[in-house]
Order: sequence, then structure tokens, then C-alpha cells
Amino acid sequence: MRTLIIIPVLLFSLLLVAPSYSGDYKKFKKGMTAAKNGDWATALKEWNPLAKEGNALAQYNLGLMYRYGWGVLQDTKEAARLWRLSAEQGYVDAQYNLGAIYEQGKIVTQDYKEAVRWWQLAAEQGFVKAQYNLGHMYRHGKGVPQDYKLSSRWFHLAAEQGDAQSQHNIGIAYYKGDGLVQDLVYSHIWVNIAMSNGHELAKENLKIIENKMTTSQIEEAQRLARECVKKNYKGC
Repeated sequence: MRTLIIIPVLLFSLLLVAPSYSGDYKKFKKGMTAAKNGDWATALKEWNPLAKEGNALAQYNLGLMYRYGWGVLQDTKEAARLWRLSAEQGYVDAQYNLGAIYEQGKIVTQDYKEAVRWWQLAAEQGFVKAQYNLGHMYRHGKGVPQDYKLSSRWFHLAAEQGDAQSQHNIGIAYYKGDGLVQDLVYSHIWVNIAMSNGHELAKENLKIIENKMTTSQIEEAQRLARECVKKNYKGC
């Protein structure tokens, strides 16, 4: 499975701060500015009260601080607690990170069902890494019954967002007929696109696919791949 990394990025989104909380906005921004400058003490001072008041962004970023020991003693249990509070409010990055720590089983007890539950919520919000990971979980029956159709569905949604790994996986699914009607042309389309986006295995796999295709099929697949790229991978 491709990396299930926790996102070590401080995120700031005005869309998640209600206009009625202008005071919170100023405090959060002050904490963000301090964090970017490595002033974790000020970030902690500004974000800690906001997190206690239920600010999902502050909870998420404090979780990162405790996870990586940025300006505080590292405390992975506190990180998980804060991410859960943020995730329960619908904050997608926290949902993704919770899924990752449940899949990894290092910070919390490994629980594939919980991983799937949180990634499902993130994936439904369009979070591409969660969509890819759900595709993997359904393909291998981890935390859910094995289901190639659902696996391909999530890979396809991630592929439409430009994820090269998912584009490659959809191509292979078409080649094998896993959850999809077997179709060498569409297999070629997606593996070719994955190759153009830097997927390491796509070049060799494309050769294998082409060995089973006619010249006219390859030409048609190449034409459709160009059209797919022009459509930003939508509706392919």
C-alpha cells in the first residue's frame, strides 16, 4: 500500500472560521504566524484556549504539535484525542489522520474498521488520499468485506483528481476485470495516463497490456487518453 502518512502540515482555512468569531480568527491567525516562525510557545498560547472552546482547526494543529513534539513534550495520546475532537466536527484532515493512525496501530490500537470509518468520512468530502486508501482497504478486505466494485469506485474517484497510483490501479482493474468489465482499451487509457503522471510501474505494465491489443485498439486508447487529459480526467 502506498504511504499512509500523517499530514505534518499546519492548515489555515478561512472557510472554516465563522464570521461571528472574529476574535477567534485573530487569535488563530496570530498562532499561525507564530508557528510559521517557529514560535511554538505563542502558537500554543493562542490555540490552546480555542481548542478547548471547540475550534476544529486549533484542535487539529495542536494535535500536530503534540504528535511531533513541536514546542511541547511529545504526547501521541493527546494528539489522537485532539484529532478526534476535530474530526468529529467534520474537519477532513483530522479524519484522514485518525484513519491513518488506526491503520498503522502505533499511536492507538490497530483497528482497520475504525480506519475505514474515518477514511470514509474524509473520502466523501473528496479527500483524495482517503479515497485511494479506501480503494486499497476494499480491494484487500481490510476492515471491510473484500469488494472489487467498491475498490474500483474509490480508485476511480481518486484517479479523476489526478492521483497517479489510483489511475494505475484502475487501469489494472480494467485489465483483470476486477470489479469492472474487462476492457483492454480502458486499461491502456488509465495506465498510459498514470505513466505520464510519473507512476513507476506504469511503463512496464503498459507494454504487457499492449501485447494483448491490436494496433487499432492502441491507437484508439491513445486518442481517448488525450481526450481524458483535456477533460482533467473527468468522465473517462
